[in-house]
Formats: sequence, structure tokens, C-alpha cells
Amino acid sequence: MSKSSQRSPFGWSNRGGNNVTVIEAPVARSYRRRATIAFWVTLGVVGLLAATVASEYMHPILGGLLGVVLGAVLGAVLFALIVAWPVLRVFWHWLPEILLGLAVVYGWTTLMQSTPLWGSLLIVALVVGVPAAIAPVRRRVMAWMWCLIVRHRLRLCFAAFIATNRHGSLPLILLAKPTPAGERVWVWLRPGLSLRDLEQDGQVQKLAVACWANEVRVMRAGRKYAAFIRLDITRREPLAHTVVSPLPDYVPTDIPANAPTSPGMPPVGLDLPDVPDVPVIASTDTPRQRKPRNPTTTTASPNGFDPSDYA
Repeated sequence: MSKSSQRSPFGWSNRGGNNVTVIEAPVARSYRRRATIAFWVTLGVVGLLAATVASEYMHPILGGLLGVVLGAVLGAVLFALIVAWPVLRVFWHWLPEILLGLAVVYGWTTLMQSTPLWGSLLIVALVVGVPAAIAPVRRRVMAWMWCLIVRHRLRLCFAAFIATNRHGSLPLILLAKPTPAGERVWVWLRPGLSLRDLEQDGQVQKLAVACWANEVRVMRAGRKYAAFIRLDITRREPLAHTVVSPLPDYVPTDIPANAPTSPGMPPVGLDLPDVPDVPVIASTDTPRQRKPRNPTTTTASPNGFDPSDYA
């Protein structure tokens, strides 16, 4: 079969100039091969186990048929999941946007059915206009929007890494939340990609360029799993901003110019350059004789009794 007559799954025919492909043909073939292997393995293992257990409660032939049916059903389910995983992964990548779009559509429909047109327009104007007019709310909304953008930028960057190295699978980009400096994203790496791969050969700088950020720091998110990493994306420097101190507001303004002031504190430190150098003269006195620790003294009693005689 020629390439021009091939038809890629989940897409249009490859003939002609208007090609629309959701999943590329090599990727689809690879997942179809995995799904076929998973189907036969599941059929064999589950069918054998189910037939063994069912034979204890019914005729062995009926138990064997029941095991084959259960294995085939579970294998078909697993086959469908593996084949559809590339499409399910796309839905996972766009899940926040899909949920947001559904909320907007169904929210607008419910609002139109429960209120008149002018009321619906007024509510929409308040919901959209008030956050846009209030600066803290507007900045918070934009921070969450940047989280959605960063997830897609990271996915494209990981795809470029894998295409360059020709090994590995796309990681699962999990939660993303805003931080004072930018965004923080948790990622679950899949086989073929590790934290060391992201730290070498300027990969971190490529991540920063892809995310339109100033800097990206990659680290492990926990000690238990090496595949669970965290990316801190720095987009701004919050500590470099000018902070207005409220202390000048507490200084009274009606102080006269000739107001008495308290004298300064006297110096309490020791000025070493002003201390004269006095040479230390060794002592020429004769050393004292050292007394024994347990001196033995003999004291004679008045009646002529000497205790040393019995020692």
C-alpha cells in the first residue's frame, strides 16, 4: 500500500493537501501494538485464573468458557484504553480550559433561562467588569491565566526534548498554582526522562525561554518518588520592589527647631590602640613545694599508744 493511500487513525486521509491528523501514524501504530500485546496477555492470565476459580463452582467446560469471556472483556477494555490514551492525554492537557468553557456555556444558558435579557447582561457586566476594575482581583485572575499558559508551554518544551533525544514519553503535567514570583508547577516524569536530563545541557534555560520567564528552577517535589518534580518559574522579583515604610507617619510634625535632645551614649567599647603595651615579666620567685595529697602524720597519744604500730 502506498503512502498516499494510507489513512491515519483519528484523522483524515493522507491524500491531498488538506491533512488533519490528531495522532500521528507512528504514534498510533506504537500504541496499537502495545494494546494488542496487552489484550492477549490479559486474555490469557485473566481467562486462566477465572476459569480455575469458576471450575470449583460449576462444570469445568462452563468455567473455562466463563474465564475466556471475562478475559476477553477485560482485555478489550484495556485495549481500548491504550489505543485511546493519546486522545485522552490531549483531553487531560486541556482539561481546565474544557471545564471553564463548559462552566461559561452552561452558566450563561442557566442565567438566560432564569432572568430576563437585561438582567443577564447586567450580571455578566458585573462579573466581568468588577474584577477588571479592581487591581488585586485583576492581578489574581491574570496569575491563574498564566498558570494555564505555562502548562501548555511546558508540554511543548517537553515534546521538543523528547523529539531531540528520540527516547522517553511525555510527562504528566499536574497542578499549577501562582506564586509571588511567578508560577509553581508539579510534573510527573515518565520513563525515559529524569531530573538530571532537565538539569544538563542548558535545558533549564530552554524551559525559561519556552515559558517566557526570567528563570526556571527544577527540583524534586518529594523524597519518595524520583519522578515527582517541581518547577518554580520566576517571572518577576517581588523582593526588588520599593516598599513604602509607615514609620515616617508616626513622627510628629510640630517639634520646634530648638527642642532639646538627649546626649549621645558614651563609648562603651575598648579602644585597643590607646592601651599601652606593657611587657609581661616572668616571676623569679621560687616555686612552692607541692604538698602530698594524703600526708601521713603520726601523733603519739599521751599514754604511749602509737597507731602506726598497727598499720
